[in-house]
Amino acid sequence: MLCWLPLQALAQGFAGLGTNADGYAIPERDYRLSFPQDHGPHPDFRIEWWYLTANLQDQHGTPYGIQWTLFRSALQPGEAEGWRSPQLWMAHAGLTSATRHFSAERLARGGIGQAGVSTAPFSAWIDDWRMTAPNATLNQLKLSATDAEFAYDLTLTAEGPLILHGAQGYSVKSREGQASYYYSQPRYTLSGTVTLEGQVIPVTGQAWLDREWSSQPLSSGQSGWDWFSLSLDSGAKLMGFRLRDDAGDFTSGTWITPDGQATALSPGAFQARSLEVQTVDGTEVPTRWEVRLPDRDLAVEVTPLNPDSWMDVSFAYWEGPVQVTGTHQGVGYLEMTGYR
Repeated sequence: MLCWLPLQALAQGFAGLGTNADGYAIPERDYRLSFPQDHGPHPDFRIEWWYLTANLQDQHGTPYGIQWTLFRSALQPGEAEGWRSPQLWMAHAGLTSATRHFSAERLARGGIGQAGVSTAPFSAWIDDWRMTAPNATLNQLKLSATDAEFAYDLTLTAEGPLILHGAQGYSVKSREGQASYYYSQPRYTLSGTVTLEGQVIPVTGQAWLDREWSSQPLSSGQSGWDWFSLSLDSGAKLMGFRLRDDAGDFTSGTWITPDGQATALSPGAFQARSLEVQTVDGTEVPTRWEVRLPDRDLAVEVTPLNPDSWMDVSFAYWEGPVQVTGTHQGVGYLEMTGYR
């Protein structure tokens, strides 16, 4: 129960992220991210995650998607040794094909070695689920997760620079000014294997890593988000999100050129409109979208590889690989929270 209570308190907006943050550190606009330090944990902040998604294919071109996410949530700011640690850890892993979707979850208490993140060399782990690097950078990663019905073991190589979202990593999330620190490595190539119901399948593909931390990144009226990471055939990348609010949605994002130049999108520039709603695990979810970025002459339709990509975990949400068609072609990932 030490893990369950605060993690289930993350319900509003997928993480209780609009609740009071008294006593915790708050992102400041003039802070400049520093590496490798900021690859590691920030225990004075309430919420943090290391989040990787990948679009894969086997030798026949059959598509798959995987997700690996490690969350840190604090009962109070700071760190302590052993069971006195106020840091709680949770991880989600997913594997998606056109016909099947699998999800798994792990929970751990900080301070006892069961889960954590270190920077020199980089390692993020919970039990035997691991994201590791041979040094303090994120340029070369090994990623693995195993559950009863699926597993994956992948090697990733970065092909571009880290991307700082918003104002040098200070990412605003609401009209009231709530914010997070947010950066990505959106350009990994990868190879390895996925194991699906006992069958080991060699795969190749591309991956996107997100890092984010804050203590109150949503306003009290925001109920959840729709987040898109799109990798276009031109080599350009688009990260965009819509934070839902009865008083009016808030959108933002980042356009990334093929050579890694990032431009922060002003609020409202990224446009996402639901085209189709489906019932997934008893919940109505918008699974097909129109995404527009008029300043870049982008107007695309985003469709799921598998509409039933429901993460059946402590606080359920939709997460899965998508196809991009229209003015641009490509693949990506879509995460939608707060619909249940």
